[in-house]
Amino acid sequence: MENNQNSAFRPSLSLLDATMIVAGSMIGSGVFLVSAEITRNLGSAGWLTLMWVLGGIVTIIAAVSYGELSGMFPKAGGQYVYLREAYNPFVAFLFGWTQFSVIQTGTIAAVAVAFAKFSSYIIPSFSEENILMDLGFLKVSAAQVVAIISIVLLTWINTRGIRNGKIIQTVFTLAKLLSLFGLIIFGFLLGAKQEIWNANWAHAWDAVSLTQNNGEVVTTLLSGLALFGAVAISMKGSLFSSDAWNNITFIAAEIKNPQKNIGRALFFGTLLVTIVYVSANLMYLAVLPLHDIAFAAKDRVAVAAAQEIFGGVGSTIIAVMIMVSTFGCNNGLILSGARIYSTMAEDGLFFKKAAKLNSFNVPANGLWIQCVWASLLCLSGKYNDLLVLVIFGVLIFYVLTILGIFILRKKRPEAPRPYKAFGYPVLPLIYIVVATSLALLLLVFESNYALPGLGIILLGIPLYYIAVRTQGK
Repeated sequence: MENNQNSAFRPSLSLLDATMIVAGSMIGSGVFLVSAEITRNLGSAGWLTLMWVLGGIVTIIAAVSYGELSGMFPKAGGQYVYLREAYNPFVAFLFGWTQFSVIQTGTIAAVAVAFAKFSSYIIPSFSEENILMDLGFLKVSAAQVVAIISIVLLTWINTRGIRNGKIIQTVFTLAKLLSLFGLIIFGFLLGAKQEIWNANWAHAWDAVSLTQNNGEVVTTLLSGLALFGAVAISMKGSLFSSDAWNNITFIAAEIKNPQKNIGRALFFGTLLVTIVYVSANLMYLAVLPLHDIAFAAKDRVAVAAAQEIFGGVGSTIIAVMIMVSTFGCNNGLILSGARIYSTMAEDGLFFKKAAKLNSFNVPANGLWIQCVWASLLCLSGKYNDLLVLVIFGVLIFYVLTILGIFILRKKRPEAPRPYKAFGYPVLPLIYIVVATSLALLLLVFESNYALPGLGIILLGIPLYYIAVRTQGK
């Protein structure tokens, strides 16, 4: 099924723009917060570092594998198109539906809420505690309203053409990369203490869970299935912090020389972010005792580290960094998400209006539909709840997409592949095994979140048949 809609999109994004979209969509607020949960789950410097290294390696393997698919199908919709070509429209629809209902919009909501939470450091009235409306079944806080306003503003900017979105993305991504590198360097120069580093690494590979009881830290040694469960829950955090790298594939039709540049941008972007994340965590371990990482107030590890490095102004510095980071991250998510719905609408599997490009050559209707649903999600979920719902669905479709490389090599051996999956078949197979194991462990250990995630995917089955019948009529 050929997409005529792709001819209407204009290729205007360079390799630098594409790399900034990969890196900018990946770096949200995770690296500033997630290390607290990982340290509580696994309780040691070695395991904390390993979770970020593994999260990075798994992400890079997936990204370089996607390079082959992006070279074969350099079209708007990216992963949706790969699944449609490798399997059928039904599997592609389930991805598009899950992307719309929870993955893309849920991530946009979670990142917007994080933006609002940290804005309250600068403007205290923006806090989650400031309840503006209490309807009994629903409480609306100032933070939720700020989150929604940020989504609406970025959506409006992106309806005015990809050039605006591109400028915001490049400026904000460069700003957050420079500020993160600055934080890491100053952390090692000003905040690092030899005795803290030595103490943190003294029992580097003792896997223990840490809990607080009346101010006392209780350590429980982990082994067997409990250790696997702790690793799965921890990897969820590091993988979520590295997620959204695939967003670049959704806007393939707007990238110059997409056959080569998408694969390159995926590799450079994911590698750069992995280096930043691992370095940031090594800096935390040089500045803060493990106990302070695990039990940082509201999981704000970066704030605790910045206060050690810069003193009283530290928390403000980090708040501003996270505001820049999350705002830029959401710009990338909003910009790219609507391209999936545009391609689905072309296939008759989404609201027809979403396919239409406005005078600025962007799918404005798709952008606004995405905006409304993401805004409603801001009113519903907590950051961590959305995170688990999202990561389960994400893993399932990454596995299916990377399996698609094997299927397409059999199904279409003659198709041009300007860029081949690096390390095929070994690396893609490693990814499939790791990601499948992780998804199964999440079903066991985080079933109260993972099961609703699975339920949302399955809900797409009747919706697909309704869409096909409507299209038939």
